[in-house]
Amino acid sequence: MKKRLAKFVSWVGFSARQRARRVCEKPVPGYHVHKSELKEFHRAAYLGASCTVEELLSCKKNVVDSRDRKNRTALHLACTRGQSSVVALLIQWKCDLNARDEEGKTALIKAVQCQKEVCVTVLLEHGADPNLVDDSQSTALHYAVLAEDTSIAAELLRYKADSEAMNKYKYTPLLLAIRENREEMAKFLIENGANIHAVDKLQRSALMLAVYHDSPDIVKLLLEKGVNADLLDVHGQSAEQYASYSGFKHLYQLIVDYRAGKIPNTSPQNSDLGQSSAENIQGKLQLSGKDDEEEIVVELETSNGGCTDSPKNIEQKSKKIRSDLEVEFSPRFEDISVIGTSPRIMPMI
Repeated sequence: MKKRLAKFVSWVGFSARQRARRVCEKPVPGYHVHKSELKEFHRAAYLGASCTVEELLSCKKNVVDSRDRKNRTALHLACTRGQSSVVALLIQWKCDLNARDEEGKTALIKAVQCQKEVCVTVLLEHGADPNLVDDSQSTALHYAVLAEDTSIAAELLRYKADSEAMNKYKYTPLLLAIRENREEMAKFLIENGANIHAVDKLQRSALMLAVYHDSPDIVKLLLEKGVNADLLDVHGQSAEQYASYSGFKHLYQLIVDYRAGKIPNTSPQNSDLGQSSAENIQGKLQLSGKDDEEEIVVELETSNGGCTDSPKNIEQKSKKIRSDLEVEFSPRFEDISVIGTSPRIMPMI
């Protein structure tokens, strides 16, 4: 009896450790593939067996764009493994370059997500559309941001990827890079002309997100590029107030210095153009966000954009913000869900 009990306790402990390990592991960007589930053609493409793929293409009709049980084509499977020779062969046989899997992802998106740069280049050279979106309205460039792969991002931009495309949370690639703390990618996008005045569906600007994540290099770069520091989010909060309430004195001082003209604006755009661009984006979001009004219940507070609270009040508000704010999210942004929100500074959804 004791042996059975000890065995049971050991099994329970092992199961708990396994569950904890699965929770801590990052999701795999490719597919979870059981080779036994794949038919011969898809299995050959997945494993990079070019000769078998060519033989099956020659002797079977309409196999090039055939789907497996998860709506994946051979091109999808080959791209996730970086099987560039198979990708080239499938393209020769006129496969559908823009076919989508069950999540709406194209083979290009999967190649970007798995950081298979050779496959990305081959697909783009033969006409794959870099601006198609998946079920989360994300483009290949959004996934390059998540992978923090500036080389692939540069290749996508070379083939006219839209750097202003918005996913379902209204994140442009730049906003997503800042929200995910991908500083090198954010710098790369800013230097390559990404719109620094873009705002998400909660009207948070790139500057607000950078302040929220305590990214001084990004904050300084945005200020040097002439970002509009006067924008307000849906709660009427400015980037300056984000810094104040979060206790980031160094960022607060940067913004104050910028307002005082102590940080030079190196952007060729003037501030009026930046203001106009931001207002246009906010107007579009207000129009497109009418269906989402039930999701976002806010109490608008009047604010003059300045910081007039005493240090004691600021400290109390900061504590309340962090105690009221509880967010649960997955690294895959299509799975993000908000449990609670603060009435002052919105969580990063």
